[in-house]
Amino acid sequence: MFNGSIVAIVTPFSDGKFDEKAYADLIEWHIKEGTNAIVPCGTTGESATLDYDEHLRVIEKCIEVVNKRVPVIAGTGANSTDETIMITRGAQKAGADGALLVSPYYNKPSQEGIYRHYAKVAQVVDMPLVLYNVPGRTSSNVLPETVARLAEIDTIVAIKEATGNMRQVSDVIRLCGDKIVVLSGDDFTTFTLMSLGGKGVISVVANIVPGKVSEMCSYMHRGLIEDARKIHYELEPLSGAMFIETNPVPVKTSLAMMGKIREEFRLPLCEMSDANRDKLKGILSSNGLV
Repeated sequence: MFNGSIVAIVTPFSDGKFDEKAYADLIEWHIKEGTNAIVPCGTTGESATLDYDEHLRVIEKCIEVVNKRVPVIAGTGANSTDETIMITRGAQKAGADGALLVSPYYNKPSQEGIYRHYAKVAQVVDMPLVLYNVPGRTSSNVLPETVARLAEIDTIVAIKEATGNMRQVSDVIRLCGDKIVVLSGDDFTTFTLMSLGGKGVISVVANIVPGKVSEMCSYMHRGLIEDARKIHYELEPLSGAMFIETNPVPVKTSLAMMGKIREEFRLPLCEMSDANRDKLKGILSSNGLV
């Protein structure tokens, strides 16, 4: 169910509120462009600054607009296990097809603590769960041996791997086999990760070039490696540009330049520096996006 180009979709705001019209338009565009699944309320969706009611509304709106055309994998992770369970239950009740659970951040649990966190969620919420390993955000690494333990739980079906460490990715695939789907959590690594046996990407850059990311993943699935490699190199400048400042600032700025959303963030995120904005606009322009 979870493979190919999966967009970690932005949450557009207008005058401080969730912009449901812009959000619906983005979702329709993604489906038209071939995006294989949608993740609302991930890091790129600014989940950290959504209150509980907003968080659930963003998920509900995504499910409503998608209307079963592609899977919706709701971002529901938190650094408290009880809070994660509460939000995940809300997403399940709303009709999400799965949940993306970031490894608990800030409190830096041990490998055993990470295992028990995910196992507890899986025990009480019966829906497909996607692990999310992003040490740069969480300050802890879900090691391959822990992933292998978690892969024995039937409802834990995939992992978003954002370490950028292909040795770790290889170890996860070797230890888990077909018990878990491995997805890239870093656009730059998608081609390499899929070459190792991964099945796709939960993508930031797909917010602005959904068709290209979908096409590259499709080529990889069909074994058309040279075609996929060509797109990888086409995407490389754009993928890098999405991280010249903290995600999702560059990608939301890009979408605003493209006329798809308003350029609006919630503190502590704010507008890009003038120098980085000019650099970003130049990259978008050279790729025909503005």
